[in-house]
Formats: sequence, structure tokens, C-alpha cells
Amino acid sequence: MLDPKQLKATEQGLACPQQLPSNSEALESDPFKGVIRIDYINAQRGFSDGDTGVRGSDQDGDVDDANANAGKKLSMQLRSYYAKHLDLSDRPEPQDIQALQALHTAEATFDHRLKQSFAGPLKELELIGYPGVTDPKLTITTRIKPIDGLNHGAAVQYEVPSSQLGADINHYLPEDSNGLGYQNLMSMIFKLMSYRDAWRQVGKAALSWAEKDALPPPLHLVLIEEPEAHLHAQVQQVFIRQAYKVLRNHEELGESKSQATQMVVSTHSSHLAHEADFASLRYFRRLPALAEFGALPTASVVNLSNIFGEDGKTNEFVKRYLKATHCDLFFADGAILIEGPAERILIPHLVREREEYKYLQSAYITWLEIGGSHAHRLRPLLDQLGLTTLIITDIDAKAEASETAVPPKRNVKLRARNETLKTWVPQEYSLDALLDMSADKKTMGGEYGGAIRVAYQSPISMKFKAEEAKEALANTFEDALLYTNPEFFAALDGSGLITKFKTALLEAPDINSLAEKVHEALKKARKAEFAMDLMLSEKAKKNIKQV
Repeated sequence: MLDPKQLKATEQGLACPQQLPSNSEALESDPFKGVIRIDYINAQRGFSDGDTGVRGSDQDGDVDDANANAGKKLSMQLRSYYAKHLDLSDRPEPQDIQALQALHTAEATFDHRLKQSFAGPLKELELIGYPGVTDPKLTITTRIKPIDGLNHGAAVQYEVPSSQLGADINHYLPEDSNGLGYQNLMSMIFKLMSYRDAWRQVGKAALSWAEKDALPPPLHLVLIEEPEAHLHAQVQQVFIRQAYKVLRNHEELGESKSQATQMVVSTHSSHLAHEADFASLRYFRRLPALAEFGALPTASVVNLSNIFGEDGKTNEFVKRYLKATHCDLFFADGAILIEGPAERILIPHLVREREEYKYLQSAYITWLEIGGSHAHRLRPLLDQLGLTTLIITDIDAKAEASETAVPPKRNVKLRARNETLKTWVPQEYSLDALLDMSADKKTMGGEYGGAIRVAYQSPISMKFKAEEAKEALANTFEDALLYTNPEFFAALDGSGLITKFKTALLEAPDINSLAEKVHEALKKARKAEFAMDLMLSEKAKKNIKQV
């Protein structure tokens, strides 16, 4: 037997199973039988735009189980729900009798008409000697089942709204005319209702359970594979918000804890991940093969509910941040964290336009805009996900006893305000040390795989006016762009920050004076507007140099 007291949390995403005693005996029966009911909706739901050639009327035999749904249309799935919970002929109840009597009357009327219609052909059949004196006599009769009403291609139709007010005119389209997304959505919702009703023994299902003298299992586990197929973003989000409510929409359920429902969804959709509670997310992380002969790559499961430990502030910040952004971080092979709106607009644009970065177009990379004062809060998450990460951030120089940004200068004991540089990588705050730091010290290995590299403003060799080439020190992405491309900005027409840069280049007598003017220009700059102007500039696309 397993001991609950010895239960251990996963380590680096890997389970820590208990060792069974050597005298343990194998179970001969299913220990979960009668305890858990399991239903699933797989990814291959068999929808197509056109007629697949598989019609309800072509299907012989009994209705398949709702799980065996490959190739079925919505009409077939509705037929399955009817057969399990609504079939009038299956153990008819008093309220079913009237409907069955109406069907019997229709069947008798149709039989009478068939016999009249076939009287002539059957008489002709006697001309060839059949039936003889001892041969069985041929007769034709009908058998109408209630379920036959759903067993044809027109069982499910869509009523088209009409603008003819007051007119008794209805327009209908066949099942195949609706989009794949809505077919998929309705199919999944009907399945969830069917699974719930089967679990709670609704309708005819209750009679079959009563015959078995069995009670519903206390736990209902529903597995849904990739529900996002064919659904646009908003429908995906509505579905994941409402699906669990559908499974609990029964008078005996509600908030009941003795009858529990658990829904497990596998997905590649950032929209579904965005709607899910952070604590309920589980991430499958790929692990490289060990350096052993015959070793294969494996995967581990990262429980995102406890990766921040007791740090409640960080946990709350990351949850809110991911709610405010896209969750494609969970589906990327690499992440690029950038400082602000200018970088978010301009850097991806320059990457797309440059031939040397063309290989990145086929890589699964997510761009996240998060300031240097907050990027370090994502460290536990990125470490657990094992993502290779590039952090593009600002050095943000300040005086030792102040938090106000100042133009960077050497040998005056300036420090970086940036929390990412101070506490994550390279864990240094001295401006002089950061300016002289080698590339290898700007990189660190993640705790669970995936390297972390930081990029910030480095010294730029700049020849300005009559001066020899001197060292220019940038504080942000924008002034680094200026110092790298002074001739370009001097000739660029524009407004806002572009005009201020151009004026500073014209009026400043030397690099030190230029740094002061640029620092003042950046204090109240509209950086997003600056980035948009550069992005729309054909000159920038062709002539701007990378920082």
C-alpha cells in the first residue's frame, strides 16, 4: 500500500514515486471501478466542409457509443444522445405512450396505403407462378422507429433569419452548410451534456442503472483534446469558461463536493491558456536525451501552481501580467523580453527586415514587453519552462544615493537602477563593471535547462563633428540607436523625438553635451510614436544600423 504521508512533490518536473514493499501483490481487478467515470472528447471529431458521403441513413446497426465519433456528423451525435436518454420505445413511460400511439396510427395508415399500391405488382407476380400452393405469400409492411426521425441527412438544419416581417416564411440550410467551428462547438457541448446526463443517470439511462443496482461514481473525469479546432479566438475563450459549468449543470451537482467533476484539457491555444486559472495549468517540458548510450528525449510535467513558492507578490504579479498579455510563452521554444513600447514595435520589425535574422522567421519565439524593473519576476517561470531567453533591457544609470536617472559616465560611482541586472543576470549594479563586462558573463544557464542572455547598452565608438572617435554611453534603447546612427538621424525628417534628436545633433558641440541634450529629450518623449515613425520610414528599413 502507498503511504499518503510519504507523498513528495515533483522535482524538476519529475515524479518521485514510492517504492512498493517487496511482498506486494498485484491487484486482480480495477481498483477505480465504481469510483471514477471517465469520458473523453478526442481531437479527431470528423467534421468536413462538404458531404463526406457518410449519411445517417447509410448507417446500419445500433447507435455507436458517443466516444467512437470519428467521421460522425452532428446529427449522428444527436441521435446518440437521443438513444441514451430520450428514446420513446426504450422502457416507455406514461408520457411516451401518446407519442407512440401516434406513430402506430401513422404506421397503420402507411401500411394500408402500401398494400393498395402493391396490389397490382403482386398480382403480376402471380403470373410467373409465385406464390404456389405451398409457398409463403409475399406481403409488405412498415416499421417506424422514433429514432428514424434523426436518421437522415436533413435531421439537423439551421434556420436563417428572415427580414420579411410578419411573413410565415422560414428558410433552412442543411447541416453541412454551417461552418466547421460552430459544428465543432455544438458537437462538444452536446457531448458534455451527454456525459453529464449519463453520469447522473438522466432519462432512460437511470432505468438501465437501476437494473444493475449501481450508484453513479462519485468522481467524473472528462478529458478534452484540443477543443480549439476551427474555433476563432473569442469562441475558444467562451468555451473554456463555460464547459465546466455545462458538466455541473444538474440539480444534484452545483457546489457539491461529494459528487466531483474534473475536466482536463490538452491544448496548443494561447487563448485557452489565457482564460484558465494560472494554478490549474500544467506545462509539458521537453527534456534532452541524457549523455548515455541509447537514451531518448523525455518530457516532464511542470506544476505552475507552486513554482513561486511563498512569494505571493511575485505570484500575483505574474498571473496578472500573463492575463494582460498573450500566453504564447507556454508554446514557444524561446523568449525575448524587451523593455518598452519602442522596443516592442521596432525590434521585431528590424528583425523581419534584415537578411541576417531571416532564420528567426522559422523559430517559435515569443516577444514579451516587460520593464527591467519587473522582468526578474518571471525568472522562476522561465527557469521551470526551460526556455532559452534573451533579455533586452536598459542600463538606467543613477547616482549612488538617488533613484533619478542620469546620463551615464565612467568613474563617478554610478549604478544601474535595473532590477534584472542587479538580481538576475549578471547580478551586478556597478555601471563601470557593467560597461566592461564580457559577453560570457552576460549569459547564465537556467536551473532546469535553457540559457539566459542579457543585452543592455554597451560603449559605442562615435565620431562626432570635429572630434576623434570617442566613447558614447547610452542609457536607453533610443539613445543607443541615435549614437549608432548619427548621420541617419541628422538627415531624417520627422516630428517629436526625431526632431529633438536632430536638434541635439545640430546644436551640441561635443559628445558630452550631446548626451545631456538627449537625456533631457528622453524625459518626456513619446517613445511609441518615435518607433512608429521609424517603422514607417523606408530610409530606416534600408539604412539604419543595428544597435
